Amino acid sequence: MSRALARPLNRGVEWEFERITLSRDFSRNVVTRLLVERAEQGGWELDRVQIGADGNRRVVLRRKIIRQPRPLSL
Repeated sequence: MSRALARPLNRGVEWEFERITLSRDFSRNVVTRLLVERAEQGGWELDRVQIGADGNRRVVLRRKIIRQPRPLSL
C-alpha cells in the first residue's frame, strides 16, 4: 500500500515521502478523513494526488526529516 523514501529537495532540508494507492471504491469523504488523520497523527502533508483512468488515487505524502546535531565530545 505505501512506501517511504527520503530525498533532499533543498540544501539542508530533507523530506520523507510515502506513496499510497487508494481504490476507486473509497468515497471522497473517506479519503479525506484518512489523509487528515495521517496529517494530524504522523505529521504528513499532501504533496501530490493523481487520479488514474481506472479511478484509483495515487497519493504522495511528505514530511520533514529533522536531524539532531551530534553533541561535541570533549
